[in-house]
Amino acid sequence: MEIKNHSLITEFILLGIPHTEGQETLLFVVFLIFYLCTLLGNVLILLAVMSESRLHTPMYFFLCNLSVLDIGFSSVSTPKMLANLMMRNQVISFGGCMSQVFFYHFLGSAECWLYTVMAYDRFAAICHPLHYTIIMNRRVCALLAAGTWSTSFLHATILTTLTFQIPYCGSNEVNYFFCDIFPVVKLACGNIFIIETVSFTNIGLVPMICFLLILASYIRIVLAILQMRSAEGRRKAASTCVSHLSVVTLFFGPCALIYTQPSLSEMLVTPVQIFGNVVTPMLNPTIYTLRNKDVKGALKKLAGGQIVSSGGN
Repeated sequence: MEIKNHSLITEFILLGIPHTEGQETLLFVVFLIFYLCTLLGNVLILLAVMSESRLHTPMYFFLCNLSVLDIGFSSVSTPKMLANLMMRNQVISFGGCMSQVFFYHFLGSAECWLYTVMAYDRFAAICHPLHYTIIMNRRVCALLAAGTWSTSFLHATILTTLTFQIPYCGSNEVNYFFCDIFPVVKLACGNIFIIETVSFTNIGLVPMICFLLILASYIRIVLAILQMRSAEGRRKAASTCVSHLSVVTLFFGPCALIYTQPSLSEMLVTPVQIFGNVVTPMLNPTIYTLRNKDVKGALKKLAGGQIVSSGGN
Protein backbone atom coordinates (compact mmCIF):
# COMPACT_ATOMS: atom_id res chain seq x y z
CA MET A 1 0.00 0.00 0.00
CA GLU A 2 1.52 3.29 -1.08
CA ILE A 3 1.65 6.11 1.42
CA LYS A 4 0.44 9.36 -0.13
CA ASN A 5 2.01 12.29 1.61
CA HIS A 6 -0.22 15.35 1.26
CA SER A 7 1.63 17.01 4.11
CA LEU A 8 3.07 20.50 4.03
CA ILE A 9 5.27 19.46 6.95
CA THR A 10 8.70 18.07 6.07
CA GLU A 11 9.98 17.68 9.62
CA PHE A 12 8.79 17.48 13.19
CA ILE A 13 10.15 18.94 16.42
CA LEU A 14 10.25 16.56 19.38
CA LEU A 15 9.65 18.59 22.53
CA GLY A 16 11.32 15.87 24.60
CA ILE A 17 10.80 14.79 28.18
CA PRO A 18 8.65 17.36 30.01
CA HIS A 19 9.77 19.14 33.18
CA THR A 20 13.46 18.20 32.88
CA GLU A 21 14.98 21.66 32.38
CA GLY A 22 18.46 21.79 33.90
CA GLN A 23 18.70 18.00 34.25
CA GLU A 24 19.65 17.21 30.65
CA THR A 25 23.27 16.24 31.38
CA LEU A 26 22.35 13.90 34.24
CA LEU A 27 19.59 12.23 32.21
CA PHE A 28 21.94 11.90 29.23
CA VAL A 29 24.53 10.05 31.33
CA VAL A 30 21.94 7.77 32.96
CA PHE A 31 20.17 6.86 29.71
CA LEU A 32 23.48 6.39 27.88
CA ILE A 33 24.63 3.90 30.54
CA PHE A 34 21.30 2.04 30.28
CA TYR A 35 21.54 1.93 26.48
CA LEU A 36 25.15 0.70 26.43
CA CYS A 37 24.27 -1.97 29.03
CA THR A 38 21.33 -3.04 26.84
CA LEU A 39 23.56 -3.43 23.79
CA LEU A 40 26.32 -5.21 25.70
CA GLY A 41 24.01 -7.55 27.64
CA ASN A 42 22.00 -8.66 24.63
CA VAL A 43 25.05 -9.06 22.37
CA LEU A 44 26.67 -11.25 25.06
CA ILE A 45 23.52 -13.40 25.23
CA LEU A 46 23.64 -13.86 21.45
CA LEU A 47 27.35 -14.74 21.46
CA ALA A 48 26.98 -17.11 24.41
CA VAL A 49 24.12 -19.05 22.82
CA MET A 50 25.75 -19.24 19.40
CA SER A 51 29.10 -20.38 20.83
CA GLU A 52 27.73 -23.10 23.13
CA SER A 53 26.24 -26.15 21.38
CA ARG A 54 24.38 -27.20 24.56
CA LEU A 55 22.29 -24.05 24.24
CA HIS A 56 21.10 -24.83 20.72
CA THR A 57 17.58 -25.63 21.96
CA PRO A 58 14.17 -24.02 21.29
CA MET A 59 14.22 -22.00 24.54
CA TYR A 60 17.54 -20.36 23.71
CA PHE A 61 16.60 -19.92 20.05
CA PHE A 62 13.67 -17.78 21.18
CA LEU A 63 15.88 -16.05 23.75
CA CYS A 64 18.17 -14.99 20.88
CA ASN A 65 15.16 -13.59 19.05
CA LEU A 66 14.28 -11.66 22.21
CA SER A 67 17.81 -10.24 22.42
CA VAL A 68 17.61 -9.02 18.81
CA LEU A 69 14.24 -7.43 19.55
CA ASP A 70 15.53 -5.73 22.71
CA ILE A 71 18.47 -4.24 20.82
CA GLY A 72 16.16 -2.95 18.10
CA PHE A 73 13.38 -1.78 20.41
CA SER A 74 15.71 0.26 22.62
CA SER A 75 17.34 1.75 19.50
CA VAL A 76 14.05 3.10 18.13
CA SER A 77 13.87 6.05 20.50
CA THR A 78 16.95 6.10 22.74
CA PRO A 79 19.62 7.46 20.31
CA LYS A 80 17.38 10.36 19.26
CA MET A 81 16.44 11.02 22.88
CA LEU A 82 20.14 11.16 23.80
CA ALA A 83 20.78 13.60 20.94
CA ASN A 84 17.92 15.78 22.15
CA LEU A 85 19.28 15.81 25.71
CA MET A 86 22.91 16.48 24.85
CA MET A 87 22.81 18.65 21.72
CA ARG A 88 19.23 19.91 21.91
CA ASN A 89 18.78 18.49 18.41
CA GLN A 90 15.00 18.21 18.55
CA VAL A 91 14.32 18.12 14.81
CA ILE A 92 13.36 14.83 13.18
CA SER A 93 12.57 14.44 9.49
CA PHE A 94 9.17 13.29 8.25
CA GLY A 95 10.75 10.00 7.15
CA GLY A 96 12.55 9.64 10.47
CA CYS A 97 9.27 10.11 12.33
CA MET A 98 7.62 7.47 10.11
CA SER A 99 10.49 5.10 10.87
CA GLN A 100 10.11 5.55 14.60
CA VAL A 101 6.36 4.83 14.45
CA PHE A 102 6.87 1.79 12.22
CA PHE A 103 9.73 0.17 14.12
CA TYR A 104 8.27 0.94 17.53
CA HIS A 105 5.06 -0.95 16.71
CA PHE A 106 6.79 -3.60 14.60
CA LEU A 107 9.29 -4.56 17.32
CA GLY A 108 6.84 -4.01 20.17
CA SER A 109 4.27 -6.31 18.57
CA ALA A 110 6.94 -8.89 17.72
CA GLU A 111 8.11 -8.92 21.34
CA CYS A 112 4.53 -9.37 22.51
CA TRP A 113 4.01 -12.41 20.24
CA LEU A 114 7.44 -13.79 21.11
CA TYR A 115 6.61 -13.87 24.83
CA THR A 116 3.53 -15.88 23.88
CA VAL A 117 5.62 -18.34 21.86
CA MET A 118 8.09 -18.66 24.74
CA ALA A 119 5.19 -19.44 27.11
CA TYR A 120 4.03 -22.17 24.71
CA ASP A 121 7.58 -23.54 24.64
CA ARG A 122 7.60 -23.79 28.46
CA PHE A 123 4.14 -25.41 28.34
CA ALA A 124 5.38 -28.04 25.89
CA ALA A 125 8.55 -28.70 27.93
CA ILE A 126 6.78 -29.11 31.28
CA CYS A 127 3.43 -30.60 30.31
CA HIS A 128 4.67 -32.88 27.50
CA PRO A 129 8.34 -33.60 28.32
CA LEU A 130 8.46 -36.93 26.46
CA HIS A 131 7.17 -35.39 23.24
CA TYR A 132 8.91 -32.01 23.62
CA THR A 133 11.54 -32.54 20.92
CA ILE A 134 8.83 -33.62 18.49
CA ILE A 135 6.45 -30.76 19.35
CA MET A 136 9.17 -28.09 19.26
CA ASN A 137 11.28 -29.37 16.37
CA ARG A 138 13.39 -27.03 14.25
CA ARG A 139 10.72 -26.55 11.61
CA VAL A 140 8.08 -25.61 14.20
CA CYS A 141 10.47 -23.19 15.92
CA ALA A 142 11.34 -21.53 12.61
CA LEU A 143 7.64 -21.22 11.67
CA LEU A 144 6.74 -19.74 15.06
CA ALA A 145 9.57 -17.19 14.83
CA ALA A 146 8.72 -16.33 11.21
CA GLY A 147 5.04 -15.94 12.13
CA THR A 148 5.97 -13.61 14.97
CA TRP A 149 8.05 -11.33 12.74
CA SER A 150 5.72 -11.35 9.70
CA THR A 151 2.52 -10.75 11.68
CA SER A 152 4.15 -7.83 13.47
CA PHE A 153 5.44 -6.40 10.19
CA LEU A 154 1.89 -6.37 8.80
CA HIS A 155 0.56 -4.85 12.03
CA ALA A 156 3.09 -2.00 11.94
CA THR A 157 2.66 -1.39 8.20
CA ILE A 158 -1.09 -0.88 8.58
CA LEU A 159 -0.71 1.50 11.53
CA THR A 160 2.10 3.53 9.91
CA THR A 161 0.26 3.79 6.58
CA LEU A 162 -2.92 5.03 8.23
CA THR A 163 -0.98 7.49 10.39
CA PHE A 164 0.97 9.20 7.63
CA GLN A 165 -1.59 9.28 4.83
CA ILE A 166 -3.39 11.99 6.83
CA PRO A 167 -2.36 15.54 5.82
CA TYR A 168 -0.20 17.44 8.32
CA CYS A 169 -0.32 21.14 7.68
CA GLY A 170 -0.40 22.83 11.08
CA SER A 171 2.01 22.79 13.99
CA ASN A 172 4.95 20.38 13.73
CA GLU A 173 5.74 20.21 17.45
CA VAL A 174 5.30 16.68 18.83
CA ASN A 175 4.70 16.91 22.56
CA TYR A 176 6.69 13.76 23.35
CA PHE A 177 10.25 12.44 23.34
CA PHE A 178 9.74 10.25 20.24
CA CYS A 179 7.23 9.80 17.43
CA ASP A 180 4.32 7.59 18.44
CA ILE A 181 0.90 7.43 16.81
CA PHE A 182 -1.21 9.37 19.31
CA PRO A 183 1.16 12.34 19.87
CA VAL A 184 1.69 12.64 16.09
CA VAL A 185 -1.95 12.42 14.92
CA LYS A 186 -2.83 15.29 17.27
CA LEU A 187 -1.05 17.49 14.70
CA ALA A 188 -3.10 16.23 11.72
CA CYS A 189 -5.46 18.59 9.93
CA GLY A 190 -7.59 15.78 8.51
CA ASN A 191 -10.04 13.24 9.90
CA ILE A 192 -8.25 11.02 12.42
CA PHE A 193 -11.25 8.86 13.40
CA ILE A 194 -10.12 5.84 11.36
CA ILE A 195 -6.51 5.81 12.61
CA GLU A 196 -7.60 6.34 16.23
CA THR A 197 -10.16 3.52 15.99
CA VAL A 198 -7.78 1.10 14.25
CA SER A 199 -4.93 1.98 16.62
CA PHE A 200 -6.97 1.46 19.78
CA THR A 201 -8.31 -1.80 18.37
CA ASN A 202 -4.99 -3.19 17.11
CA ILE A 203 -2.81 -1.97 19.95
CA GLY A 204 -5.35 -3.20 22.49
CA LEU A 205 -6.17 -6.48 20.77
CA VAL A 206 -2.63 -7.79 20.22
CA PRO A 207 -1.49 -7.55 23.88
CA MET A 208 -4.86 -8.87 25.09
CA ILE A 209 -4.69 -11.98 22.88
CA CYS A 210 -1.06 -12.58 23.84
CA PHE A 211 -1.78 -12.12 27.54
CA LEU A 212 -4.71 -14.57 27.46
CA LEU A 213 -2.62 -17.18 25.61
CA ILE A 214 0.24 -16.76 28.10
CA LEU A 215 -2.22 -17.03 30.98
CA ALA A 216 -3.71 -20.22 29.51
CA SER A 217 -0.22 -21.72 29.11
CA TYR A 218 0.73 -20.96 32.70
CA ILE A 219 -2.52 -22.30 34.13
CA ARG A 220 -1.68 -25.62 32.47
CA ILE A 221 1.94 -25.36 33.66
CA VAL A 222 0.93 -24.71 37.28
CA LEU A 223 -1.47 -27.66 37.23
CA ALA A 224 1.27 -29.89 35.79
CA ILE A 225 3.79 -28.76 38.44
CA LEU A 226 1.31 -29.41 41.27
CA GLN A 227 0.83 -32.95 40.02
CA MET A 228 4.55 -33.74 40.13
CA ARG A 229 5.49 -36.08 42.96
CA SER A 230 9.12 -35.01 43.23
CA ALA A 231 9.85 -31.78 45.12
CA GLU A 232 13.06 -31.41 43.11
CA GLY A 233 11.10 -31.83 39.87
CA ARG A 234 8.62 -29.15 40.94
CA ARG A 235 11.43 -26.77 41.89
CA LYS A 236 13.30 -27.31 38.63
CA ALA A 237 10.16 -26.91 36.50
CA ALA A 238 9.13 -23.75 38.34
CA SER A 239 12.61 -22.21 38.07
CA THR A 240 12.56 -22.49 34.26
CA CYS A 241 9.44 -20.29 34.22
CA VAL A 242 10.49 -17.58 36.68
CA SER A 243 12.70 -15.68 34.23
CA HIS A 244 10.02 -15.70 31.54
CA LEU A 245 7.33 -14.56 33.97
CA SER A 246 9.60 -11.73 35.16
CA VAL A 247 10.20 -10.32 31.67
CA VAL A 248 6.52 -10.76 30.75
CA THR A 249 5.56 -8.68 33.79
CA LEU A 250 8.09 -5.99 32.88
CA PHE A 251 6.72 -5.85 29.33
CA PHE A 252 2.97 -6.00 29.93
CA GLY A 253 3.02 -3.77 33.03
CA PRO A 254 3.91 -0.52 31.20
CA CYS A 255 1.67 -1.50 28.24
CA ALA A 256 -1.31 -1.95 30.53
CA LEU A 257 -0.75 1.40 32.24
CA ILE A 258 -0.25 3.39 29.03
CA TYR A 259 -2.92 1.92 26.77
CA THR A 260 -5.68 1.03 29.26
CA GLN A 261 -5.54 4.28 31.25
CA PRO A 262 -6.11 7.14 28.76
CA SER A 263 -6.59 9.59 31.62
CA LEU A 264 -3.18 8.80 33.07
CA SER A 265 -1.39 12.08 33.75
CA GLU A 266 1.46 13.25 31.55
CA MET A 267 3.74 13.19 34.59
CA LEU A 268 3.19 9.42 34.91
CA VAL A 269 2.90 8.33 31.26
CA THR A 270 6.37 9.54 30.24
CA PRO A 271 8.33 7.77 33.03
CA VAL A 272 6.36 4.56 32.40
CA GLN A 273 7.10 4.79 28.66
CA ILE A 274 10.79 5.47 29.28
CA PHE A 275 10.94 2.47 31.61
CA GLY A 276 9.50 0.25 28.87
CA ASN A 277 11.73 1.68 26.14
CA VAL A 278 15.03 2.02 28.00
CA VAL A 279 15.07 0.02 31.23
CA THR A 280 13.22 -3.19 30.34
CA PRO A 281 15.48 -4.12 27.36
CA MET A 282 18.46 -3.73 29.72
CA LEU A 283 16.93 -5.89 32.47
CA ASN A 284 15.91 -8.82 30.23
CA PRO A 285 19.42 -10.26 29.67
CA THR A 286 20.24 -9.67 33.34
CA ILE A 287 17.18 -11.63 34.48
CA TYR A 288 17.91 -14.56 32.18
CA THR A 289 21.60 -14.61 33.10
CA LEU A 290 21.23 -14.38 36.88
CA ARG A 291 18.78 -17.29 37.07
CA ASN A 292 20.35 -19.53 34.43
CA LYS A 293 23.45 -21.61 35.15
CA ASP A 294 23.78 -22.68 31.51
CA VAL A 295 23.91 -19.10 30.24
CA LYS A 296 26.32 -18.06 33.01
CA GLY A 297 28.54 -21.03 32.15
CA ALA A 298 28.50 -20.14 28.47
CA LEU A 299 29.41 -16.52 29.26
CA LYS A 300 32.32 -17.64 31.44
CA LYS A 301 33.49 -19.94 28.70
CA LEU A 302 33.13 -17.15 26.15
CA ALA A 303 35.24 -14.86 28.33
CA GLY A 304 37.88 -17.53 28.78
CA GLY A 305 37.08 -17.77 32.48
CA GLN A 306 35.89 -21.33 32.63
CA ILE A 307 37.67 -23.20 35.38
CA VAL A 308 38.37 -26.79 34.55
CA SER A 309 38.40 -28.91 37.65
CA SER A 310 41.13 -31.53 37.75
CA GLY A 311 39.26 -33.84 40.09
CA GLY A 312 36.97 -34.04 43.04
CA ASN A 313 33.69 -35.09 41.36
